[in-house]
Amino acid sequence: MKEYSDLKFKERILMGPGPSNVNPRVLLSMSYPMIGHLDPDFLKITIEVQELLRWLFQTKNMFTIPISGTGSSGMETVFANCFERGEKVIIGVNGVFGKRMCEVCEKYGIIPVKIEEEWGKPIKTEDILNTFKKNRDSSGIALVHGETSTGVLQPLEDTGKICKENNLIFVVDTVTSLGGVPVKVDEWNIDACYSGTQKCISCPPGLSPVTFSEKAVKKIKNRKSPIESWYLDMTMVEKYWSSERIYHHTAPISMIFALREALRIIFEEGLERRFARHKKNSNALIEGLKKMKIEPFVDEDFRLASLNSVKIPDGIDDVKVRKELLNTYNIEIGSGLGDLKGKIWRIGLMGESSSEKNVVYFLGALEEILLKEGFLNSAGQGTAKALQFYSSFS
Repeated sequence: MKEYSDLKFKERILMGPGPSNVNPRVLLSMSYPMIGHLDPDFLKITIEVQELLRWLFQTKNMFTIPISGTGSSGMETVFANCFERGEKVIIGVNGVFGKRMCEVCEKYGIIPVKIEEEWGKPIKTEDILNTFKKNRDSSGIALVHGETSTGVLQPLEDTGKICKENNLIFVVDTVTSLGGVPVKVDEWNIDACYSGTQKCISCPPGLSPVTFSEKAVKKIKNRKSPIESWYLDMTMVEKYWSSERIYHHTAPISMIFALREALRIIFEEGLERRFARHKKNSNALIEGLKKMKIEPFVDEDFRLASLNSVKIPDGIDDVKVRKELLNTYNIEIGSGLGDLKGKIWRIGLMGESSSEKNVVYFLGALEEILLKEGFLNSAGQGTAKALQFYSSFS
C-alpha cells in the first residue's frame, strides 16, 4: 500500500503577484478549536470581522462581508447580483482582470462595453466619459483599481463622480490594492467593491471581502429577474451576516479566524503607516533596480506600490532567472501574462512580504544572478542604492 508522508517543503519568500507571506499569528489562529458557524461566540467574531472590513474599505456600508471563495468569487458575486441579462456595463480593459470582468458578464448575459487601453497604461477618464455618452443606457461602470497583470494603479475619483451624477453602479476590483494602498469606498462613490485575502491583507487565500453601497443593495433588491447563482445570491447570504442569522451555507470558520487576525494586525499598524510602508519599499526597490539598468514598466504616477512590474533586460532569460531565484535564493517573483510573457517581471511587496529585508535580499540575489549572466559588471550597486534610499528616512 502507498504511504503518504508528512508535508515537507521550504518556506518561500513570496514576492510574486500573490499570495503573500502570512504572519505566524494568522497561521496560529487557524489552529484554534473548531466551533459551529451559528455558535454565539463565532457570531461575535463575524461582527468584528465586518467592523474591521468597513474600516479597511473606509466605508459605512452595512453590507460588508467576506464571501466564501477567492477574489474571483467576489468578482462574480458583484456582477451576478448588481446586473441583469441585457444590461450594459462599461468596463475598462487594460489587463487580464479587466478581460475577466467581461468574461464573467458574458456568462450572465450582461453586455460588456469595453474601453480598451494599452497594457501598462490606466484607463483615461475622458474615454470613460465619451463611452458613457455613446451608451447612456448603461447600468454601471467597472474598473480594476490595481491591475495584477501589469502593476497599474487606476485613478477612481473622477469615475465615481460620473457614476454618482448619472445613477450608475460603480464596480471596483481591489484584489491587489486593498490593504496596501488607499481604498476609499465612500469618498470615491464606489457602489460594489471586492478584494481577496491573500495579497495585501496577508491572509491565506479563500475569502473575498466585498462591500455594497445602499444604492447597490437597492438595485439588487429591485431586480426584475432572480439572481442566477444560488451560492452567490446576496439576498440569501446577507441574511446570515445580518441580525437574522439565517443559515445559507457553512461559513469557513477557520478562515474567518485567520481573516480576523490579519485585519487585527493591519488595525494595529494603522492605515497611514501601512500605506507609507508599502510606498517606501516600492520606491526603494525601483531605485535599486534602476541602478541595475532595469526599468519600471509603469509610469510613476500610476505605479502600484504593492506590485511592481519591471522590464526584463534584452538578452536575459526570464524563466532561467526566476528558477534560480526560487531554487537558490528561495524567492518567488511573477512572470508576465499574455502579451507580456517574457517581457516583464512582477515583483510583489504585499502586506507581510513588504519589508526592507526582502527588498535588499532580493536585489542582492538578482545582482548575483545577472552578474553571472554577464549583464552586470559588478554586484552591490542596486542594494547600495536601496540602502541609501532607506537611510534618508532615518
